[in-house]
Amino acid sequence: MSARQVLLLYGRRNSMNDETLQMTMLYDFFGELLTEKQREYFDLYHNEDLSLSEIAEKAGITRQGVFDIITRAEKTLEKIEHKTGVVKRWLETCESLDRAEAIAGELLSLSQGETKASERTKTLITILEGLR
Repeated sequence: MSARQVLLLYGRRNSMNDETLQMTMLYDFFGELLTEKQREYFDLYHNEDLSLSEIAEKAGITRQGVFDIITRAEKTLEKIEHKTGVVKRWLETCESLDRAEAIAGELLSLSQGETKASERTKTLITILEGLR
């Protein structure tokens, strides 16, 4: 999936899949800031795709208790992203890299026959790919 597709998905909140993607990205960036229990239940729910009832049974607590912990974790992740904007900036950077790679590819096509320009463009493409 390109950065553009991820950015578009991140910006929308229409479907469950989009919300799951958003939560997973927030967790990847900020998960270590959650409590151990929040991380465990969040992972079981969003990444392992267990139901609230399955997690509750496994943990020996009520379904409502699991729901409350996961909801608190999600709100914490969203609050951190709202304050920092780290994930949004990361996605925008990825999109900019995609655009820069496309432009470098066009420059490479245009510079055929010009050895020095062609080699410099290839070096630029290698550098851009290395930033991923």
